[in-house]
Amino acid sequence: MGERERFYAVVLGIQSPWQVSCVELVEETEEVRVLLKISTTTRRLPCPDCDAQCPGYDTRSRSWRHLDTCQFKTILQAEIPRVKCPTHGVRQIAVPWAEPGSGFTALMESLVIDWLKEASIKAVSRLMGLTWDQIDGVMQRAVRRGMARRKEITPTRIGIDETSFKKRHEYVTVVSDHETSDVLYVADNRKQDSLDGFFDQLEPADILRIEAVSMDMWEPYISAIKFYLHDAEKKICFDKFHVAQHLGNAVDKVRRLEHRKLMAEDDRTLVKSKYVWLKNPDNMGNKLATSLARLKTLALQTARAWAIKEHAMCLWHYISRTWARKAWEGWISWAMRSRLEPIKKVARMVRAHLDGIINAIVLRATNAGAESVNSKIQKVKRMACGFRNRDRFRTAIYFHLGGLDLRPATHTRS
Repeated sequence: MGERERFYAVVLGIQSPWQVSCVELVEETEEVRVLLKISTTTRRLPCPDCDAQCPGYDTRSRSWRHLDTCQFKTILQAEIPRVKCPTHGVRQIAVPWAEPGSGFTALMESLVIDWLKEASIKAVSRLMGLTWDQIDGVMQRAVRRGMARRKEITPTRIGIDETSFKKRHEYVTVVSDHETSDVLYVADNRKQDSLDGFFDQLEPADILRIEAVSMDMWEPYISAIKFYLHDAEKKICFDKFHVAQHLGNAVDKVRRLEHRKLMAEDDRTLVKSKYVWLKNPDNMGNKLATSLARLKTLALQTARAWAIKEHAMCLWHYISRTWARKAWEGWISWAMRSRLEPIKKVARMVRAHLDGIINAIVLRATNAGAESVNSKIQKVKRMACGFRNRDRFRTAIYFHLGGLDLRPATHTRS
């Protein structure tokens, strides 16, 4: 074995029965080709599925891309034996430097995985000279490894949210763990049966451990949780974020209706006031705070709607379920007497889902973690410039947000 062969045997971690037989430098294509061969005296080799010693069948030529040698692309090539297993039939033996089905060495896949965590698919494709299909293959294999290694799922608090896949109201359902913020499950659509796969992978005892489920007021999700969870009425939580969102929209509808009437009378009181009413008062600058103080002194329907909304935001500190219910029932009564239809509509919705709101208060459950996951998913989608299909979208979500161990196993030097 020459010095070049010995060098690559060391850096690749090649061990018996494999050895580096030749290293070729191809200057025209700027490639280093490392030829490997198996040097075994036995005619029997292990089946990759069951490790049984089986007779050889034939060989197949294979190549793998490895980490670059300086600016030269490094390619490993070998004639890989196939064995004839009495149980599994003809199988190609496993090699220590790459996983089955991969055109890259394990170390090359590890580098691609590391870069994908830091940069967009487009950037990794351009800088590493890979196609998007090759990168998708790396991500899929990484996610399969991670899912196989993932420990048994035993969450106690989960969040359920939908996130958009494409335009035209195409969604996927995402289940996340409140404690770790890891994505536990991704399903197509946002129907009741979208959650079947998640609960099917849990043991009955694990389902019983779930004490809180945060979600928005989407009836298919509510029906699914009631089907799978015992005492679901005490575990379903509708958090402050979603109530605030509905109330903010209601205030804005009141503002638009009132603004239209005032402009018909040439009254510009509400001109450019949208964000005065929608922004959290605690985060306002001096200019918006001054405008809000002035507008609150006027006899405006929008000011009444805003006051009702702000009062609702003060009802999330209770510890007692009884006192929390009394406070919210008082708020509902006030809202229903407001004669503001957008506010009354939200009040009716709150009354229909009051148990879930009380649960969120008493259990201190919030869907903020799920909303954060949703934002990160949208960032992944933007960085990828969208996804061709749901499978790739699902793979990317698990890859970046699943909390999975993605790195390939290898016996070569790392």
